[in-house]
Amino acid sequence: MQATATVVEFPDAAAREAAEELKAVKAAARGDRRAFEALYRAHVGRINRLCLRLTGSRETAEDCVQDAFVSAWRALPRFEVRSSFSTWLHRIAVNAVLARRRGLASSLEITVDEDVTALDRRVSLDAPPLDLEAAIRALPTGARLVLVLVGLYGFSHDEAARELGIAVGTSKAQLHRARALLAAHLDLAGEAV
Repeated sequence: MQATATVVEFPDAAAREAAEELKAVKAAARGDRRAFEALYRAHVGRINRLCLRLTGSRETAEDCVQDAFVSAWRALPRFEVRSSFSTWLHRIAVNAVLARRRGLASSLEITVDEDVTALDRRVSLDAPPLDLEAAIRALPTGARLVLVLVGLYGFSHDEAARELGIAVGTSKAQLHRARALLAAHLDLAGEAV
């Protein structure tokens, strides 16, 4: 009689977390508020940082975070597990920022270009040297949005252009503009940004 050994494999921490998150997503989709609260706590920091980078305003970012989570709660029963919950929530947050931006654009007069020297002064007055977050907030809106989506969050130019309602060439130009302005404002002439 031969003895056989049984090998029991335990999932790694990332796989366990993914399984727990999927369980919470399914429970929240059935209306479990505690499960949704756990999802909220797990993702609110990252979504807040995303919204803050996209809007440049703490108050507007907080409103967008709230809008994103309310939208996620309402749409959760229709969530398909083809992508991760965090990817899905990320997209909802970007859409919340863009929807708020479209709403503001129709009700406010917005200047397309800001004087670069005024931008220089604002960055130098508002932040200590090399304060990247402040420099990003000080960028003109179009350049900031493309920089955050393409440069920081890895969107392709096609995806960013589609989300922002601009041409792909405009997305590329705005990213180039944002990088050049950041390099100038952070005194990084000749360095890659």
